[in-house]
Amino acid sequence: METARVLALRGVHVVMAVRNVDAGRSVKEAILKERPSAKIDVMELDLISMASVWKFASDYQSSALPLNLLINNAGVMACPFMLSPDNIELQFATNHIGHFLLTNLLLETMKKTSQESNREGRIVIVSSEGHRFAYREGIRFDKINSESEYSSIQAYGQSKLANILHANELARRLKEEGVQITANSLHPGAITTNLLRHHSILNVLASSLGRLFLKNVQQGAATTCYVALHSQVKGVSGEYFMDSNKAKASSLAQDAELAKKLWDFSISLVRPK
Repeated sequence: METARVLALRGVHVVMAVRNVDAGRSVKEAILKERPSAKIDVMELDLISMASVWKFASDYQSSALPLNLLINNAGVMACPFMLSPDNIELQFATNHIGHFLLTNLLLETMKKTSQESNREGRIVIVSSEGHRFAYREGIRFDKINSESEYSSIQAYGQSKLANILHANELARRLKEEGVQITANSLHPGAITTNLLRHHSILNVLASSLGRLFLKNVQQGAATTCYVALHSQVKGVSGEYFMDSNKAKASSLAQDAELAKKLWDFSISLVRPK
């Protein structure tokens, strides 16, 4: 939500796609108090459900609004084993598949906007240094829904690794197509939000040590806003950022073949049955 605030204060027309519309409206009201001229819309989107993603994309296209920036910034962390309504392990479904489908459905709108405005479009995918904790093989294509071998932390790492691989393969495809749209991923910093709610010990540590070691929400949003808005990032695509600088992701995250395999796997999961 801090990202929405920064963008709105910079004069960007922000559409907040949120699961909890009431909470989204509260954020909108707070921003409007600070900047009455801010342009903010709140629309419902629950990334856990492909039906919700399809509906949001359809509603957005019906609005005829342009789209220059797409920031994929939702997530769940280290939750117990659960399946999404589409029968996909929850963290992979929410953190990767929901964003993958949303991006694909909005890509034509972004291409059209970029062409008509002659301005670079930017897709920003919020990953995490947690991508380093993925399963040894990276993405468990054959065991995505294996409850017996599930590790909440490694499944989180797998979903965050998928974010980087998605951004890299998307960047490659956009370059190949000659489209004026970039795609990058980033680590926002360990932020004291309620992402840790499923791990009580981690949550207590985050709350008590947070002021010393973890970034606050404003600091956490800084890299997202840098990659989305800064002129220094113009033309930069397929990179991983941390603390508003290019950073080196894990070797698995840089594996181009793994990225292509994940793309094909993701397409098979989002294809209407």
